[in-house]
Amino acid sequence: MNYPEWQHLTLLMDEENPHCNLYQLDEDCFFYIEPAFYTQLMGMKDRHPESFPLIIKEIEEVVKKHKKVIFTSNYEYPQTIKEGFIYREIEDICDPLLIFVEDKSRGSDYGD
Repeated sequence: MNYPEWQHLTLLMDEENPHCNLYQLDEDCFFYIEPAFYTQLMGMKDRHPESFPLIIKEIEEVVKKHKKVIFTSNYEYPQTIKEGFIYREIEDICDPLLIFVEDKSRGSDYGD
């Protein structure tokens, strides 16, 4: 998958996780972007285009701080499992920036 937000970084191949991009930010900082996380990220770009550069910057700051990060849509059921890596969801990135994910998937207000 081609993620233009990180085209300036080194893209590594992980044969154990061929469906998730693995990037090297610097000598000792690595991160995976799971496809479902990227879909959520693009949703944030659509809803908050003015804040999108801040979100990308925050992702990279989280990687610099923790060194090994897997960005997943659900940390309870990640697609990528790697020892020594931590998991972060879209809310973990956006909430500290006061950019909130709106969950509008709720049931109907109408009874049967």
